[in-house]
Amino acid sequence: MKQRLLFIVFLLAAPLVALAQALPTDGPLTIRPLLQQLGQRLLAGKTGSIVAIKPATGEIVCLATNSPQGFNVDLAIAKPYAPGSTFKTAQALTMLSEGVVDTLLTIECTDGFTDGNIHVGCHKHRSPLNVVRALGVSCNTWFLTTFASMINDDFIYENKEEAITIWRDYMRSMGLGGPVGVDIPGEKGGLLANVNYLQRRYPDGWDGKTIMWAGMGQGDVTLTPLQLCNLAVTIANRGFYFPPHIHQATAARPLAQRYTTKRQTRVAPEAYGPVVDGMRWAVAHGTAFGINTSMYQICGKTGTIENAGRDHSAFIGFAPKTNPQIAIAVYVEHGGFGADLAAPMAALIIEEYLKGRLSEASQKKARTLEGITI
Repeated sequence: MKQRLLFIVFLLAAPLVALAQALPTDGPLTIRPLLQQLGQRLLAGKTGSIVAIKPATGEIVCLATNSPQGFNVDLAIAKPYAPGSTFKTAQALTMLSEGVVDTLLTIECTDGFTDGNIHVGCHKHRSPLNVVRALGVSCNTWFLTTFASMINDDFIYENKEEAITIWRDYMRSMGLGGPVGVDIPGEKGGLLANVNYLQRRYPDGWDGKTIMWAGMGQGDVTLTPLQLCNLAVTIANRGFYFPPHIHQATAARPLAQRYTTKRQTRVAPEAYGPVVDGMRWAVAHGTAFGINTSMYQICGKTGTIENAGRDHSAFIGFAPKTNPQIAIAVYVEHGGFGADLAAPMAALIIEEYLKGRLSEASQKKARTLEGITI
């Protein structure tokens, strides 16, 4: 019996060993061992990361990663990726705040976006769409069109340079495009286009149409999975976050003030309602319907990211919708559709955290996902 208990303790501790080795101190961590164990299981045979944060405090409760060489914390905090459609949440928040769009605006989408010889496909869905439904079904047309319109709007903005600068300020206020200050060494930022970058990138000139791909999270924008999780935190909190941290406060080692200082986003408070509703619609009726549950309301956004080779799979979300207890980002390289891999992985982490254990059906799902190798 004693040997069995020691073996169980070893199984729970093993996923924390590699993580502890990546950190500079031996202090207690905010990581939940069972959650970390599940995250590492789900990433077996894959390259990617799972980051989960307690929105009310900024505590990182899961930081699971895997690569061909094993655990690699840089995949979560230092490797920037195109965020794909998960980024549409930040775009909607920005454009609603700026008055570029409102909840009454609807846009037609028939078989995707077409402009001359450019065609971007879209999921089959009803049309026209407002912002809530556009988030729910992840309409590329809606976000390509509205983002290009924002950059080219010469009524709200003096010029495109002012528009892109203001856009970038919103994104940075949500903790995107640069280090968020996590207490793990080696964190890096990403890419959010500014005027100087765009002038170098497009020496023959640029406008909203040139950079519209950022509207759907491709092109001139890259973020780390940690930043994506922090984005989910800001939405869960309806406008603020505490810098994420992995070390627990103790009497001997209290948290630095920066981890207990609330950071407000630039987003207008009234913009969060439609975006939260859109993320809820995505799970209840849209692209993430496969993870809908009657136990609690999950709000989420899938992402399928085009790149060389098979698409990357991504998901951000939080639960419950009211008084959220956990925010999460899952990013799996070459994992395919966000709804097929990243979303169900996230749903299992959420269930483990909120319920304390997986149901029998979820345990079976976890074994299936664990067996997928890429």
